[in-house]
Formats: sequence, C-alpha cells, structure tokens
Amino acid sequence: MRVKTLTIAACVATGLALAGCRYINYHPYDVDVDGEKMVNVTNARLIESQCAGKDTIIFAATGDTQGWYDETKDFVKDVNRRDSIMFVVHDGDLTDYGTLKEFEWQRNILSGLKVPYVCDIGNHDCLGTGKEAFMKIFGPPNFTFIAGRVKFINLNTNALEYDYGEAVPDLDYIEQQDTARAGEFDRCVVTMHARPYSDVFNNNVAKAFEIHYLHRLPGLLFCINGHGHSLEQVDIYGDGIVYYQTPNIEKRQYCIFKITPDSYSYEVVSF
Repeated sequence: MRVKTLTIAACVATGLALAGCRYINYHPYDVDVDGEKMVNVTNARLIESQCAGKDTIIFAATGDTQGWYDETKDFVKDVNRRDSIMFVVHDGDLTDYGTLKEFEWQRNILSGLKVPYVCDIGNHDCLGTGKEAFMKIFGPPNFTFIAGRVKFINLNTNALEYDYGEAVPDLDYIEQQDTARAGEFDRCVVTMHARPYSDVFNNNVAKAFEIHYLHRLPGLLFCINGHGHSLEQVDIYGDGIVYYQTPNIEKRQYCIFKITPDSYSYEVVSF
C-alpha cells in the first residue's frame, strides 16, 4: 500500500484528528510514480542501438492488455522463448481506467521481456489523469524511433478522449516526420491505438490523415492499430496500405512482423 505523510496544518485544514491523520492512501489518479520512468525514451534508444545496421527487422505487436494480467505474463513468456524477435510494440490500452496502479502493474509485467518494448497510448489510458501517468512512465504520446532503416512513427489518435481540444492526431507532427532525421531511414511503419473511422478517431480529418499526411512519409509499408479487440487486416483507403489490428490479449494471440529489404510479412501467434 502506498502511504503519504501529511503535515499538521494539512490535518487541521481537513478537520481530521491528528492521531488518525498520519497516513492516508493515495488517490487512484495520483501520478506519483514508483519505479522506472520514461520507458519509451529509454527503450527506443535500445532498439535503435540493437537494430543498427540490420537489413531485416522482426518485431512483435500486441495491445489492449487492460486488466488481463495473467495473459500478459504469458505473452511475455512466449515472446521470451523466441530468439528472432528484436522488440515489441504495444498499441495501447494498458489500462481500463487510466489509474496509476494499472500502468505500474502493466509496466512491471512488460519489463520482464528480454527485448525492448514501447507503448502507444490508448483511449482508456487517457481517462482521469491517465495521460499524465502515461507521460511520466512511458514518455510523450507521439514519438518515433528508427530500427535498421525503418522509421516507426507512434501516434496518439484518441481524439474523443480529448474532447477535440488538442491536435489528435497531430498532423503537424506527422508532417515533420517526412524530413526529421532524413537520410537515416528509407521506409516507415505507423502505429496507433485507434485507426481512422473508428469511434474515437477524429474522423473529420480521417481522409487527410492518410492521403495528405501518411503518404508523404518515405516508403510507408503498413500501419498497426489496436482498439477493436479482434484480429483484422483492412486496406481502409484502397491504396495498398494495410492496417493490421492486433487482438486484445484475452484472445491469447499477437502478431509478428518481418521487414526485409524488399518486402514484409506477418504471422499470427497463439499462445
């Protein structure tokens, strides 16, 4: 149990007896994080370092682990027994309610992976003070890294949870990725929690999102999303760019992608 020592003044101000006021539980939406912080920042550097010079990239993708802790532990065990996987992408919804403890529990389980992992922010992760907790534990909700010569662009697409008060998705950020670190990558993969035309995406910009922004990215290969809780492959725009939706972890399935110099492939793993 997390405890917090209060000052005498705080006790008096709240009208609590001093004898019973020494310890109180933290509120579930407190963001005083225990343990590792800025996981995505640290692990993105590890991925770049470990994949430098590689012409073939193999990674696992999962998502929607919210509340399914035993299944997530089994996922970690299954990935760890596969020597070919270089890193893991979690496409969001680590939590049900955006509480600090949920984030910490999921982080602690995923930290058992033998390879680096990064996490997108999901719509459930934005509830309450979830965004603040996510940013402390994992880092900014939009981020990139380069594996080999493939740039991964990880986006916050949960517009509904922001009441459309922020740029979600951040189209300016996507536009910048066309030239940011130019010369270090030839191809791109975009990951997100909610794909275009889903219930939490800002569908006022759904067409522009891909046609006017993602298509600017050099060598866009495919996109990965979660949120739907079922395995799907959809060419949303009929332009050859497939959105691969990962099943929620309750299904005990995840995807492995292999990117070679000339193409890519993927398989679904049951565990």
